[in-house]
Amino acid sequence: MWQSVVNAIQNAILQIKVDPYWEATAFVGEAIFGGRFVLQWLVSEYKKKSHVPIAFWYMSIIGSIILAAYAIHIEKPVFIVAFTLQIGIYTRNLALIKKHRKAQHSPEHNEP
Repeated sequence: MWQSVVNAIQNAILQIKVDPYWEATAFVGEAIFGGRFVLQWLVSEYKKKSHVPIAFWYMSIIGSIILAAYAIHIEKPVFIVAFTLQIGIYTRNLALIKKHRKAQHSPEHNEP
């Protein structure tokens, strides 16, 4: 078991040495993608209630695009499908938010 973990770490280090540009790109994508949860947590703490800021969705899209590019580079179909589908879902969430905000600011909505 431990030998498998050691081998995986050694292989990961070797991959970074072999392809540092793409590995750095993947780390940036993962930092953006993972950072969205830190952002959501901080905003929720600030507002004293659970809240998902719009930046969460933009970070989701940007992180997914970067990670999808990396998945294409390493030719991993499962990750390619996962990240490309996520881009569509996150984009749809932004479209729904925009539609909802537009409806809130329409003249019909503001009438008594």
